[in-house]
Amino acid sequence: MDTYDKLNMTMLCDFYELTMSNGYFQNKMRDRICYFDVFFRSVPDGGGFAIAAGLEQVIEYIKDLHFSDEDIEYLRNRNIFNEEFLSYLRNFRFTGDIYAVPEGTPIFPKEPMMTVRAPAIEAQLIETYVLLILNHQSLIATKANRVVRAAQGRRVLEFGSRRAQGAQGAILGARAAYIGGCNGTACTISDQLYGVPAGGTMAHSWVQMHDTEYEAFKTYCELYPHNATLLVDTYNTLNSGIPNAIRAFNEVLKPKGIKKCGIRLDSGDMTYLTKKARQMLDAAGWTECEISVSNSLDEYIIQDLLRQGAQIDMFGVGERLITARSEPVFGGVYKLVAVENDEGEVVPKIKISENVGKITNPHYKKLYRFYGNDTGKAIADYLTVHDEVVDDSKDLLIFDPEATWKQKTVYDFTAKELQVPIFLNGELVYKLPSLNEIRDYCRKQVDTLWDEVKRFDNPHTYYVDLSQKLWDIKYSLLKSNAGGRGNEKK
Repeated sequence: MDTYDKLNMTMLCDFYELTMSNGYFQNKMRDRICYFDVFFRSVPDGGGFAIAAGLEQVIEYIKDLHFSDEDIEYLRNRNIFNEEFLSYLRNFRFTGDIYAVPEGTPIFPKEPMMTVRAPAIEAQLIETYVLLILNHQSLIATKANRVVRAAQGRRVLEFGSRRAQGAQGAILGARAAYIGGCNGTACTISDQLYGVPAGGTMAHSWVQMHDTEYEAFKTYCELYPHNATLLVDTYNTLNSGIPNAIRAFNEVLKPKGIKKCGIRLDSGDMTYLTKKARQMLDAAGWTECEISVSNSLDEYIIQDLLRQGAQIDMFGVGERLITARSEPVFGGVYKLVAVENDEGEVVPKIKISENVGKITNPHYKKLYRFYGNDTGKAIADYLTVHDEVVDDSKDLLIFDPEATWKQKTVYDFTAKELQVPIFLNGELVYKLPSLNEIRDYCRKQVDTLWDEVKRFDNPHTYYVDLSQKLWDIKYSLLKSNAGGRGNEKK
């Protein structure tokens, strides 16, 4: 293969998915319908919620599922796969159902952000890529949302391509950051492919390439009079950088009647330097000149800068955003929760562990979110068995599953089912929103969360409860020790 573009992503799977699929085929289990949930166990950075992202790329992947002759020959040469199984792979495609929460939805631990219902082989083979995409983009969208909220309405640009983990980390990371609320990116190809607004002006090398700092600034203003943001910390920010920027603005922009311009700082004491810069620019009459800063920023540094009175209009956030450096693993998992028996009945399955946090919620489920009719705010999420319907005309007692002694009565609320059908019988039934629609939806949905849930430190625990019917099924499976007895009808 000559280029990355020629890779068949169907082969981006853990090898055990192929060995299990071969086993399902030979044991006549290939057509058994099973249900898998994608969920995560804890919010990165100890936050109160996460942001779902990556669904569009999952859709692209599912639509293109196939095995080429080259793929099949590679598998044959491993000398462990049944020849009939390899023949089956020649016409392989996804024929099942997928339900998911829309991109941009705030999500919480242990609730399914995606559910896959499909024949065993199909459901098993997509595990790795689905997790890869959803884990990465949800992680970056979640981090971006924290950074954007710290900026308190000021613009945030994603600047991290050169520090990302690979090309896709940069490209799709910029997309996820935009969903999370960033205003744009420095990554040009993300604009070309997905419409994430790309922008940028100069690096220190531009200033160094000219004989003087002033010449560098003057030339740039002449070339880009309507996009003149000057990097003022190459030599000495206060003694030369800002004075030379003001001089260039005065000589090039002022005669043209252009008032919009900017400076950027990439080093030094940002609070002190931006305060001084604001004073100098205002004194020179450039009150509309924006001040941008970059250099290893994250939500906590941004929060501190603003608390200290830093005069900043825009933040460029790089490595700590695109790599989610503070906690670079989202931790989403793909777990079997049910199978259908020969009569077509859904049989719940559970994974039990001595680590209580790894015990799964069994069964084919619905996920509801309750919104208070008086405030419009999200009150709680509620998991039910697939055949249950929530009656939001009646009060409902809910519990915190992490501490069942905590309970509250929910009243005067509207219940909304969060998952929507994406594929049915292998056919795409979901109309993909535009990236701007996803970003706007994310902003509106985050606004439905109480501020206490959005705290960076010690956020309020949001209730995610199980219906009584679902809890009884889970408890029954736990009590019977589950494993090997999960085929009992529930």
